[in-house]
Order: sequence, then C-alpha cells, then structure tokens
Amino acid sequence: MLDFDTAQAQLAAAGGHPSITEKCSLSQARGRVLAQTLFATLDLPPADNSAMDGYAIRHADYAAGKSLPVQQRCYAGAKPQDLLPGSTIRLFTGSLLPKGADTVVMQEDADESNDELLIQHVPKLGSHIRHRGEDIRAGEQLFAKGSLLGAAQIAMLASQGYAEVSVYPALKVGILTTGDELVNPGQPRSDEHIYNSNGTMLAALVENMGARAIHVLHALDTEASLQSALATLLQDCDLVLTVGGVSVGEKDLVKPAIEQFGGSLDLWRVCMKPGKPVALAHAANKPIVCLPGNPVSAFAVFTLLVSPLLRSMQGRTRIMPPLGYGKLSTQKEFKDSREEFLRVNAQANIEGHTHLKPYPQQGSGIISSLSWASGLARIPANTSIKDGDIVPYYDFQHWLA
Repeated sequence: MLDFDTAQAQLAAAGGHPSITEKCSLSQARGRVLAQTLFATLDLPPADNSAMDGYAIRHADYAAGKSLPVQQRCYAGAKPQDLLPGSTIRLFTGSLLPKGADTVVMQEDADESNDELLIQHVPKLGSHIRHRGEDIRAGEQLFAKGSLLGAAQIAMLASQGYAEVSVYPALKVGILTTGDELVNPGQPRSDEHIYNSNGTMLAALVENMGARAIHVLHALDTEASLQSALATLLQDCDLVLTVGGVSVGEKDLVKPAIEQFGGSLDLWRVCMKPGKPVALAHAANKPIVCLPGNPVSAFAVFTLLVSPLLRSMQGRTRIMPPLGYGKLSTQKEFKDSREEFLRVNAQANIEGHTHLKPYPQQGSGIISSLSWASGLARIPANTSIKDGDIVPYYDFQHWLA
C-alpha cells in the first residue's frame, strides 16, 4: 500500500498553480487568495489621537487642586486648536491630539464644572495616547502573495484605503457522484436506495475553503451517463472530484470513462483507515481525484489528501495547515496495520492540555460521527496506542479552511 505521507505529498503536487489574476472589490474578497504582495500605504494610526474619552493637557500644567479652563471641545473627525498653556481641551475616543498636549486624562479621573477641569488623580505623562504608526508604518508588508483573505485581513486592508485587490480566480470544482443505488434528498426512496449525501457534503467542504462547487452531478452506472457528466465537468471545472465506482467490480465504470477522455487513472491503496481506495488521474490537463464512496471515508480523504491539493491550486502559499497534538482519552487500545484516523472531539482541561475523545463507534458507515467530531486523531500503523498517549491531531477548523 502507498504510504499516507507520500500519498498526501503527491496529491498536493497534482495540480498547477493559477497563472492569471483578476481584480476583486474588498467587499467581495473574503475567501480569495492574494495574487500580489501588499504594503501599507500610510501610518496607522495616521496621527496621534486619544485612546479615551477625556482631556488633553500639558503634563507640566498639572498641580494638585489646580483647575484648568476648558479651551475647546473636539470630537473625533474634527481638527483641534493648538493647546494653550495652562488650559485643557475636551477630547473623545479617536480625537486628534492637539499640538502642545502630551497627556490625556480620562474623564473618570476628573470633574468638569462651568468649563473648568479639576483633575482628581495624578496623571501619568503620555497616558492614553495612541501614537502615530504604533500599529503599522507606511511601507511595511501587510500580506504576502498567496495569503488567504479573511475578515481580519480585510479589516487591515480597509484601514489602509484599499478598495480592491488583485486575486487569483476562484477555483472551480466539479463533483460527480455515481451509483444506481443513490437518490437525491427530497425524492421518493425505496428500500434498495439510499439518499445521496456525498454530493452536498463535498460541495459544502469545497465552498467552505473558498472554492466554487459549480457542478454537483450524479451519474448512473452506465458508460454513457458517466461520459456525459465527465464531459461537462472537464469543460467547466479546474478540478474534478468523483465519488465511488473506481474499484474492480462490474459496475465500477469510472476508470474506463476517464480513459475515454485520454486520462490514465492511477488507483492507489493508501495505508490509511478510513479511506484506503483513492485514485488520481489527469484529463484535459485537469486533475481528477476519485474518492471512496462511503461518506465517512470521502470526508476523511478530502480533509487529509484533497484539501492540500485544493489550497495549492488556489495559489495559497500555506498548503499544509498546522498539526496539533493531544492526549487520547479512551478506554480502548488502538492498533492497526494501517494509519488510523479516529474521529475525535478535542477538549481542553483547566491546565490547558488538549484531550482527544474518540467517537464510540468508529465504523466507516457512522455518518453521525462527522458532525460530532472536531477533528481526526492519527494512530500510527502497527503501533499500540492507549489512554493518555500523545497523538497528532488534524483540527477541522484548520484543515477544512
């Protein structure tokens, strides 16, 4: 069988990086990948300003019991007067610091009456001032080419005045489910049929990663149906994911259908559980990844093997998310000839240690385990793992984003 890490690395390299770019408004940039490195256009804050509602003073003007006349009230967005010696200017959070001031007294530490300010506590020189450029300096790198844009990145770019950015086109993914036994949710079902959960599941996984699932097709177990669906997907998509139909049974017709389009399918038996059967092909210069038909296996293979490929094809520089570790919390001992990936729920105790609790039923047909789990714990092949042992942890929040 193919070693898991080798399979992961080979799949991550199976697609090309994007070569074209497009402009995208900042309001539509969530989930897009930067096609250029961006730099700060201005200092942030752009000028010294008040961090509190309060009063600007010269620290040297303070004396216990001494009142200072209120020279001006200056709201955020207005330009203050130069501070006169022995006076104070009323400020609000975000107000520009007046020229001549070096300290802000917050309003809770002072009393104002009849435009006279009495400071109740000794102020600290330079307190409650946000200084120009203390966050970002003009010219500093903000985000490198290949960065994924989320809300935090968009906030920073907006603060720098960026209205649009250069990004790679959203990756277009096509999904093909197969099998006469499947019917779509909402349709009548007989005992010999099951509802098709793979199509909508994979589409949701793709969309959550910032790609577009532009086709979710289903093919019957006939060459004509498969070839028709593949023709559409190869024409419209950058990456094709198929589910089921790649084994050696009489109805496993995906391989010959791909070969009709000039593709050569490499069927792997990956040393992992769940998800041993995985196949990779290229047709029309586009990668086709064939996932096992079981929804739990398809979910695990997408998480561990397909998501790095998808990130690479999106143009991201970070292909492999961080790998965590935790203590397995179980009454059962685990040992298998393959790498086993347990569906687990991660919980931190009061000391901050991560404990990984496996779902009670680890069978590949237990779909309920997917919504319960927060990630996958890796049990090394041919290794006995028991309660309290430290194991690698693949957090869905990182691996499916």
